[in-house]
Amino acid sequence: MTDQRRPPRTPKPGLRGGGPRSRKAAATQPELGEPIRLQKVLAEAGMGSRREAELWISEGRVQVNGHVATLGQRVGPTDRIRVNGQDVRRRPAQLTRLQVLVYNKPEGEIVTRKDPEDRPTIFRRLPRPKSGRWISVGRLDINTSGLLLVTNDGELANRLMHPSREVEREYAVRILGAVPEPTLQQLVTGVELEDGPARFDTIAPGGGEGANHWYKVTLKEGRNREVRRIWEAVGCRVSRLIRIRFGNVSLGPRLFTGNWRPLEDEEMTGLLALAGMEKPRDPRPRRPRGMMSR
Repeated sequence: MTDQRRPPRTPKPGLRGGGPRSRKAAATQPELGEPIRLQKVLAEAGMGSRREAELWISEGRVQVNGHVATLGQRVGPTDRIRVNGQDVRRRPAQLTRLQVLVYNKPEGEIVTRKDPEDRPTIFRRLPRPKSGRWISVGRLDINTSGLLLVTNDGELANRLMHPSREVEREYAVRILGAVPEPTLQQLVTGVELEDGPARFDTIAPGGGEGANHWYKVTLKEGRNREVRRIWEAVGCRVSRLIRIRFGNVSLGPRLFTGNWRPLEDEEMTGLLALAGMEKPRDPRPRRPRGMMSR
């Protein structure tokens, strides 16, 4: 009897098994367990943004394998990490369900987890995240209200806050008294602050009656109290400040003060594009078509 078995097939280029395309892909993928920077690990674990993690490391609040961590240190998958004496639970990025919420912050709340003066914080109103913990994308001071993004992805928060991304912010500002046209022009041309020059990219009238005048301004950075300080540099007094847009996400008229909502799919796609990130796949297993849940 003759042997009817077929000879083994030679893999085609570009398919799994050894073509140039597969070799190129393998060369660009990091090796499993390759050490990465400690602050990135903490961000991916949902502990906070990279900036916050760097601050914790510099303050000696982070330990790796029982030793105080240093800035720039790299860690592998078997290293034990502790923050403030608590073990950090690391999870693969693909198992983390990305969440981003829009919160309409009222005046009087602060953007921090714990306050020595026991003032109300934004986190008391937010739901529990599906994984990790909430990280605010930037801050609004206690007297500023409006749009604030929170996410459970530290890498996304870090990218959106980084000055190199130049994500545009838009504010509605109420000024006490009339503002002359030369002063408005100076706000766009630029003023000198204690931490460097600053200016608005655009400024437009927003209405108002009597002594109060509203303006809408945009800028692409988020220094501490920057909008207020720019107005104060030209002798104007801000009586109310509301952030109404961050990047492609707008506050809208239906989200009342003190309430939150998840991002729409289109908003999420646009926000990730601004951060230079792709939308991750949903880690939840999909039910085969035709299978009914009990």
